[in-house]
Amino acid sequence: MPGKYLISCITRSDLLNHDRRIQGIGGVNPDGAHWRISEAEVIAAIETGRWSFYVEVAGREVPITVAVSRYGNKYLKGTGDALHPDTLLRLPDCRR
Repeated sequence: MPGKYLISCITRSDLLNHDRRIQGIGGVNPDGAHWRISEAEVIAAIETGRWSFYVEVAGREVPITVAVSRYGNKYLKGTGDALHPDTLLRLPDCRR
């Protein structure tokens, strides 16, 4: 069974393309340790089944999936999102 991680922040790019707006994600482990990981690493982990990720919205879990743009670029978004990764974009920026 893959590890399941709650995302609490994102690292944004300056680009407006739906498939290039997020550079990475972050969260906090149950032991209080903060973590951050690049979008490319998240995509690889989801595709291999190593880890899964989710966001909490109104008390429910929204799984994060890998989408593919019409140009063939892979990106992250919530299962209920249309084109843009709105579920993730609502999160605050990860502190540097």
